[in-house]
Amino acid sequence: MGNIAGLVPVILFLLVALALSIFARRRSRSGAGFVNDYFIGNRSLGAFVLAMTTIATYGSVSSFVGGPGQAWTIGWGWVYMAAVQVTALFLLYGIMGKKMALVSRKLNAVTVIDVLRARYRSDALAIIAALVIVVFFGTTMIAQFVGGAKLFAAVTGYSYLTGLVLFGLAVIIFTTIGGFRGVAVTDALCGIAMLVGIFVLAGGILHAGGGWDNLMATIERNHPEMMEPLSGGHMPYGLYFTQWLIVGIFTFCLPQSAVRTMGFKDAKSLRHAMVLGTVIIGAMLIGCTALGTMSAGVLTDDIAAYGGSIDNIIPTAIVSTLPPWLAGIAIIGPIAASISTVSSLLIAASSAIIKDIWIHYGQRAGKTASDRAIEVSSQGVTLGIGLIVFVLAVTPPAVIWQINMFAFGGLETAFCWVFLGALFWRRANRYGALLSMVGGTAAYCVCMALGIKFMGLHQITIGLAVSLLLMVVGSLAFRDRESGHLPVFFGDSPRSEP
Repeated sequence: MGNIAGLVPVILFLLVALALSIFARRRSRSGAGFVNDYFIGNRSLGAFVLAMTTIATYGSVSSFVGGPGQAWTIGWGWVYMAAVQVTALFLLYGIMGKKMALVSRKLNAVTVIDVLRARYRSDALAIIAALVIVVFFGTTMIAQFVGGAKLFAAVTGYSYLTGLVLFGLAVIIFTTIGGFRGVAVTDALCGIAMLVGIFVLAGGILHAGGGWDNLMATIERNHPEMMEPLSGGHMPYGLYFTQWLIVGIFTFCLPQSAVRTMGFKDAKSLRHAMVLGTVIIGAMLIGCTALGTMSAGVLTDDIAAYGGSIDNIIPTAIVSTLPPWLAGIAIIGPIAASISTVSSLLIAASSAIIKDIWIHYGQRAGKTASDRAIEVSSQGVTLGIGLIVFVLAVTPPAVIWQINMFAFGGLETAFCWVFLGALFWRRANRYGALLSMVGGTAAYCVCMALGIKFMGLHQITIGLAVSLLLMVVGSLAFRDRESGHLPVFFGDSPRSEP
């Protein structure tokens, strides 16, 4: 029998999230049309909600479970690596924010693929982009479900499947009902819950370890290399470099983050969100990772004593340092991280299928679907994708953070240069974009599958390099004489490419 004291806070949190989602959905019926309301929230997000939904989307269950578990083995070097995540929102809003918002409003674009289709005038690129999004988002969502359910089982004593059913179905339901605005509002709630969870667990670890000085003394006595930036060779410069690329610098081009730059209310909201979000994401993600290193001061046995997986470190820290009722509150943080990521990816994956494929090709064939038909189809697809991912998560994969990193790398490789070319390089064209997305993603996946590396660096360096090279070569070698929407992106008069 599980621990009911740990279960109650989780159920209450899920009920509040469901109520918020329903409330947000009812308020969103503004007359702007179902598609605008459901997939982009009618571009009405204020600074706080914008910052929190972006942070909650970026911070996944891996931030609470896999990353801190790795920090338990590596030490402060892993925390220094995680510090680069402070730049995530600054780069996203600073590089993409204003221009993506201006362009999407002029085009009445609802998804990032709408923007890419208009810029490159390529249906093939739009279809491939939608497939990449669905595949990598699906992979990420499985990792979130697994991480959340494992954590739930370890802390409450109920089974993995019970946890999966409880919060897995809850997030599918409130995402299906709430749409983009519902997701954004519940993300804000999740962001607050994450911060509360971090502070509660930090208090528990400090209390159990006899205070900060005793914790650090224990770690230094057992594993002195964990106090060093390079962790006795376990944290080489190459690992710093590639991890900074994956979880820091190139996160600005993740499509689930980029779509949030299309949903804010005004420039003031964007500026305030940039400052507020940078402070909060720094506290949250550095704090999460630091919890893993701090846990080494209270969980001093070999990894075999904790089930042989680093994913068990934070759940064990929660159970062993907090009373059951407080553990139930602490667990809400990582479960909220899981929920917020799944809900954001779910609505983005649904938009890729409904808006970017079904509605687009219906309109090209001269068929205009009614708002009611679009509403039923959108909610049906959201529900269907969620249930497929849910079923795939019933048999959990091995290590969560590695799955998460694979999906991050794949999405960054596929979209980085295609986004940058669309927004900032006039000469970029459909040929370069197609080659970049297909060639870069294929190179990344093949190298990951075969374990091919360059100078020992993570395979994302190969994917990004191939993707950039193909974008430049394809755009310069093949001319695209149609001007299309270039004036919308570059603010000049239409003209053909030289």
